Amino acid sequence: MTADITPTSTVPDLAPAPAASASQGSPSTWRAVLRALRRNKVAMAAAIILALVVLIGIFAPLIAPYDPSTQHLVDRLKPPIWLSGSSDGHLLGTDHLGRDVLSRVLYGTRVSLLVGLAATVLSGLIGTVIGIVCGYYRGWVDALFMRLADIQLAFPTILLALVVVVVLGPSLWVVIVVLGLSGWMSYARVIRAEVLSLRSRDFVTAARAIGDSDLQIMNRHLRPNVMAPLATIGTLQVAAMIVAEASLSYLGFGVPPSIPTWGGMLSEGQLYITNAWWLALFSGLAITLTTLSINVVGDMLRDFADPKAYR
Repeated sequence: MTADITPTSTVPDLAPAPAASASQGSPSTWRAVLRALRRNKVAMAAAIILALVVLIGIFAPLIAPYDPSTQHLVDRLKPPIWLSGSSDGHLLGTDHLGRDVLSRVLYGTRVSLLVGLAATVLSGLIGTVIGIVCGYYRGWVDALFMRLADIQLAFPTILLALVVVVVLGPSLWVVIVVLGLSGWMSYARVIRAEVLSLRSRDFVTAARAIGDSDLQIMNRHLRPNVMAPLATIGTLQVAAMIVAEASLSYLGFGVPPSIPTWGGMLSEGQLYITNAWWLALFSGLAITLTTLSINVVGDMLRDFADPKAYR
């Protein structure tokens, strides 16, 4: 009698990465996200508001009734049309220089979205690179960047941004870069933790065995497997960046006053809050609705990414 002997291999699986990572962003994933939205009525309403805000930002030049910078001192501090009873065309009234409030709110949407998205992308790129490098190499590289993150987290973002803007001068791109450089820490910490759990997996060992360099391993095998948390962090950080930009503009150290921003309108409106309350109200509502909608959608995405939430 002969025994059936099946040889076993100790060579690890040479698959470059888990198949689950390939499904990220696939049509089935998007369908699952849409189903989660339909189950969550609040998140659905927030997503609709957010979509409208994005469309307003894109098409502001087409839908704004007036040039947001054109001054008409004879029309200064006119109330909203439903309070004045007139039909002069200023739906939300005018500011202290006679500029149309509705047009300035619409154009301010573009600035807020640009700063929020651009600063978030910059933070995400920096934090992802640092997190992957720290998690993969560990040692002194990890200790150095994590201590830098601790030091930067000890200082308020607005304070750091104020110092840099005062030194370099107010500019749209200075604000974007400053806010982008102030938000990489959360990405780096989360990505580092993910890489630490992945670096000893079989597919990483197999990649080393077939001769892949460290850069190839980090880019081809680790990076695709740590992208899932970025959507949640990025969504929530867009709201934080919008609020930070509005805060800087409110304090007079953000985007130049010639560019309409929600924070700048709030700053100007506080001077006339007793007799022209609409100046601060509508810009404040824009900030509140936008950031609240982003946070609600971000919370839904975080719950969706957690398998325990949908058992």
